[in-house]
Amino acid sequence: MRVGIYGLGRFGSFWADTVRRNTRDDIEVVASSRHPHAVPEGVVFLCEDELFATCDVLFFCVAISSFESVLKNMNGRIKKGAVVFDTCSVKTYPAQWMKEYLGDDYTLIASHPMFGPDSAKSGLKGLPIVLCPLNADEKIVQCFTDEFASWGLKVLRMTPLVHDKESAYSQGVTHFVGRTLREMGLRDTEIATSGYKALMTIVDQTCNDPLQLFYDLQRFNPYAKEMRLSLQYATEKILNKLRESEEG
Repeated sequence: MRVGIYGLGRFGSFWADTVRRNTRDDIEVVASSRHPHAVPEGVVFLCEDELFATCDVLFFCVAISSFESVLKNMNGRIKKGAVVFDTCSVKTYPAQWMKEYLGDDYTLIASHPMFGPDSAKSGLKGLPIVLCPLNADEKIVQCFTDEFASWGLKVLRMTPLVHDKESAYSQGVTHFVGRTLREMGLRDTEIATSGYKALMTIVDQTCNDPLQLFYDLQRFNPYAKEMRLSLQYATEKILNKLRESEEG
């Protein structure tokens, strides 16, 4: 079996290495990318056409903002019958695009590994991965569920909309707060409390990711605006209480 990763940015390179380290020796892991990137040890680099034409399983590891255009350019190049995953951090729009541009010639599973190079430094055990089967047979979905579980991952199944609503109030708000704290220019200090150190960890983890990921999380998650308004309302509520206490 040949497993392909398309996109070798920060997450794609991490995912290619993760797949290679956790799959059987008889599974070949290959990769390709639109831009020049080094491939992890043990991963074979292929040109786009060969990757698409020969992979039995294909993971797209590209930015949400470019995913639709990438799918538009497939032009039937993907091997018929392949199992195709995306790994975007939002699911509603990528799921729609996969069904629109790939259709029933492929087994489609929208997915979101809820971790990356920073959060997986200590290993994969207990980290969540979300699967949103689009047209996949239950036996195929169960096969991948068992495979990911064997890596130590916690496999969760849900619809794209449910994922995006929960993600907006978890990953989305975390990235928003992390970027906001970075804008404040916070620095390490000798008198840092454990709570402050935890905040700085959030800053480091979120701001190590490309800024484009932050923009994409806010732009393409249909619940992100609702989350930001809720956060704004809660902040104003606390500020009003503070003013009332000062005036009282």
